[in-house]
Amino acid sequence: MNEEIQTNVTQTAQYIQALIAETKKVMIGQDRLMRNLIIALLARGHIILEWVPGLAKTLAISTLARTIGVDFARVQFTPDLLPSDLIGTQIWQPKTGEFVTKQWPIFSHLVLADEINRAPAKVQSALLEAMAERQVTIGDQSYQLEPPFVVMATMNPVEQEGTYSLPEAQLDRFLLKTVIGYPSESEEIEIMKRFGSSAQMEEVQEIIPHQHILEIQQLVDQIHVSDSIYEYVKNIVVATRKPKNTWLERLAPYIQYGASPRASLALITAAKVMALIHGRTFVIPEDIQEIVEDVLQHRLILSFDAIADGVSVQEIISQIVEGVSVL
Repeated sequence: MNEEIQTNVTQTAQYIQALIAETKKVMIGQDRLMRNLIIALLARGHIILEWVPGLAKTLAISTLARTIGVDFARVQFTPDLLPSDLIGTQIWQPKTGEFVTKQWPIFSHLVLADEINRAPAKVQSALLEAMAERQVTIGDQSYQLEPPFVVMATMNPVEQEGTYSLPEAQLDRFLLKTVIGYPSESEEIEIMKRFGSSAQMEEVQEIIPHQHILEIQQLVDQIHVSDSIYEYVKNIVVATRKPKNTWLERLAPYIQYGASPRASLALITAAKVMALIHGRTFVIPEDIQEIVEDVLQHRLILSFDAIADGVSVQEIISQIVEGVSVL
């Protein structure tokens, strides 16, 4: 049985590498973004991206949709957006004397919620149900969303005009948060050269059928996690909650609220996918360290002291990981 799992993992890792290579036909740089999108997909999670517009966020998720042969929908979140614009509504048909349900973009496999922090609370609530329950409610009827289902939300920095901070409960529903940076100077030149001519999206081919994605998700569940890894993750997460009781006492004034238990689950699940990508049937500490920042950075709430002293959440996570011993 172990040999069979190893064979499946090795083959799947090759498929994933081929998928990543296919996306590079269109994507220039942004390797971390594409990796995290794939992790969210295989871990049955969702991802939120933060940075300014124009950094290929839409291109990234639409490219991924093509490589796995699934539907993709983009929803522009605005202050006047209604829940029905996202999930659908019931339309009265005079000829039949009945209501007909019209399903909207949320019923796609990959959904881009663009500028999510510009929308009102009712829209956020509708999106939260879809993310958490994998279903939406229209009228008095609930509809299941077909797997795979991934929400990739983009969020402009809250300092920008017309943006609002998302509720902590909703942020916690995202498996990962990725802060996208500007491309390097060489990548900037390559972008200008490549996209100054014909459309590149036509080159992208389907690499992994979406039915096989569901099988890979089940394979992720079979990746082994030892007790020492569980202990390691527990120590990292607990350190964010009780820094006064650890060697991180100096960080206590900077952390208002630590990570929830959902962070522990997210770290383990994301680390399983990391192990699979590397062709292993088991998780090692390096898998945790490679993904920990993306799992925790939106789950820690910093204090005013941290903001005043210019201490970033990334710095705090880095110090926590450095201080936690690998068992």
